[in-house]
Amino acid sequence: MKKFILSASAAALAVAMTAGGAAARDQVKVVGSSTVFPYSQAAAEEFANKTGNPAPVVESTGTGGGFKAFCGGIGPDFADITGASRAIKSSEVELCASNGVDDITEALIGYDGLSIAHASSAPEMDLTEEQIFQALAAELPDGNGGFVANPNKKWSDIDDSLPDFDIVAFGPPPTSGTRDAFVELVMHDGCAELPGMAELKESDGDKWEEVCSRMRQDGPFVEAGENDNLIVQRLEADPNAIGIFGYSFLYENSDKLKAVKVNGVEPTFDTIADASYPVSRPIFFYIKNAHRDVIPNMEEFLMEYVSDEALGADGYLPERGLTPLSDERRAEVQKAVADGKKLGS
Repeated sequence: MKKFILSASAAALAVAMTAGGAAARDQVKVVGSSTVFPYSQAAAEEFANKTGNPAPVVESTGTGGGFKAFCGGIGPDFADITGASRAIKSSEVELCASNGVDDITEALIGYDGLSIAHASSAPEMDLTEEQIFQALAAELPDGNGGFVANPNKKWSDIDDSLPDFDIVAFGPPPTSGTRDAFVELVMHDGCAELPGMAELKESDGDKWEEVCSRMRQDGPFVEAGENDNLIVQRLEADPNAIGIFGYSFLYENSDKLKAVKVNGVEPTFDTIADASYPVSRPIFFYIKNAHRDVIPNMEEFLMEYVSDEALGADGYLPERGLTPLSDERRAEVQKAVADGKKLGS
């Protein structure tokens, strides 16, 4: 394993940690995506059980909120690791660098299917990406080259073969990586299927991006925050409603929820892994290398998180819904984390 040499920022952190004010910071701090949260929590519990050391503190802040906290600076007041249900953006890399967080390692831990689900008692649904867009977009083409506010109130307004009940979808807020992924993987694909949208993308890409990305705000789409457990409660209370979250959460709540098929395919480990399910994405965590040799037990926790026992096909994270990497790709990730490979290098 690589022996890290303290950078100036890490050396300053070491001084802060021994100055007394940070003495209580004897736990690794993990923030970030609600999708990655259960995996980080499981790794934290396993680490504590195996070693007897304090379990890392894991907070569900959303991907965007996690990067904001992670990139805030170097020192015991700032997070050591952040989970993300998308890759870090260039603007976030710049924010980190502006605050002295300029040595980051990226760890791809596996794949997740972005699920649309409803209560187990709900009627079966099979939606195309185009139908989902027509249900949840703020605007739709008017057929004359312009756009109108989305008029669809019921699923049957979109297609009379769909259920004749109100469109109600509980989904993540704009700070969530799940929201970013939903827009990119579902809304954009569905939008592209509508007449005239291919031509608009060619002639005015900015307008296409705006129309294809905006979620409606007139009631049918409800921003439900980062607490996926609250979405489950709402879906159980209203069997006609659907919720949007990572497959791992659907998997963990399979006694209460069932999937809505997308383009005729149900999310499963196999359909996510072979990409036949159309809405899948990679998931990550990011490491602040300046903290590695200073925050107690951080190095050991990282090795637990990327171990074969955690990430392997028979590991405890796939048992919780993670679609695992290939053996070769997992070995590459393990080496990058062990070596502290710098992002972009």
